[in-house]
Amino acid sequence: MRIQKLRAIALAGLALFLFNLNAPASAEAESKLVGVVNINTATEAQLELLPGVGPARAQAILAHRKKIGEFASVDQLRDISGIGESALGRMRGHCVTKGKTTAELKQ
Repeated sequence: MRIQKLRAIALAGLALFLFNLNAPASAEAESKLVGVVNINTATEAQLELLPGVGPARAQAILAHRKKIGEFASVDQLRDISGIGESALGRMRGHCVTKGKTTAELKQ
């Protein structure tokens, strides 16, 4: 009897865990980024719209931009510690080096 209760509790916990895997973490997780971010003119808040970019990474991008003057290519983001090919791949389609920042999150 005790083993059956433990199994039932374990199965219920597993079911809740699996259910939560499919649920979005927040309202932002349901948002879709539309438009582009000019990495040469963007503010910290605009950089944070990029996939995988939070406050620390946005500040690192700004610091690197200040150091080099201007990004000639989006690929130069790889020169920043913590931005590898995978992270750059998530951002690349939303980054430009010329033109206006038009990015916004759409529901």
